[in-house]
Amino acid sequence: MNLKNIFESINIDKNKEEFIDIFTSEKLRVERIVSNGQKSDNDFWYKQEESEFIVLLEGFAILEFENSAIELKKGDFLNIESNRKHRVKYTSENEPTIWLAIFY
Repeated sequence: MNLKNIFESINIDKNKEEFIDIFTSEKLRVERIVSNGQKSDNDFWYKQEESEFIVLLEGFAILEFENSAIELKKGDFLNIESNRKHRVKYTSENEPTIWLAIFY
């Protein structure tokens, strides 16, 4: 057994987000994402074949959907159904925004 901590080795880089796979299997992928003020480009939308369950562990973020936006604070979680267009409108700039994303 290899015990790790989700908050270990947080990379603070204002130039790029960090994506680390924590666990993968045929049907499931768990990823830690660290954002430092990054957001999606204005003309970019995620539209994934997988559903995505996210938990905001630290920071603040705004997710934008085609007709709405949702503000997320520490502890908030949300399920994004597969093929639902979304993008990151905002992430905290003064502290890391740490996401736990479960793709299934």
